[in-house]
Amino acid sequence: MNYLAHLYFADNNTESRIGNLLGDFCRGVDLTALSPATAAGLMQHRAIDRFTDAAQEVREAKLLFAAKRRRFAGVALDLLFDHYLIKHWPAFHPEPFVVYKSRLYQQLWQDRALMPERMATTISYLVPQDWFGSYASLDGIGLALDRIAGRLRFANEFSGAVADVMAHQPQFEQLFLQFFPNLQAFVVQYNKAQQAGAGN
Repeated sequence: MNYLAHLYFADNNTESRIGNLLGDFCRGVDLTALSPATAAGLMQHRAIDRFTDAAQEVREAKLLFAAKRRRFAGVALDLLFDHYLIKHWPAFHPEPFVVYKSRLYQQLWQDRALMPERMATTISYLVPQDWFGSYASLDGIGLALDRIAGRLRFANEFSGAVADVMAHQPQFEQLFLQFFPNLQAFVVQYNKAQQAGAGN
């Protein structure tokens, strides 16, 4: 899952938000120095990624990408699933997305001083450029995917991945709608297990 989905599952506090993003920014970070709440957020991030990678719907969705781009299908799906989360937001969150996003941006901006450098740098672009707002459209997803392709340090055919998305858009959307409630249920059970373990 991508940044928005990981933040969606974070608790509403700085340590949890940072921990739930940290899975994408671990390089060079002393994980032994993390606070318990930040470490718990990181563990949840990793559990979500493991569940996602193993999900049948995700495996099926990866096969919808052209063979030449399948190596990067997981990256594309991370962004695409953020798009569908936004598109179907009322089904998954009681607060309007524009209100949620505005508050989240304020929180992330204030949290920057406590973030690892690479995460803080990303947030310094994400918030002013309204990345989550751009994810609301498939054109925005396409631009984001092409930017990722342009940053890869080796020859690739990842650019233009949105063409695969457009060719199979109904299938991708249906697979997301099947998958995300399962992920929600998993996170609920995961947190119950963590709380039960902490109580022993």
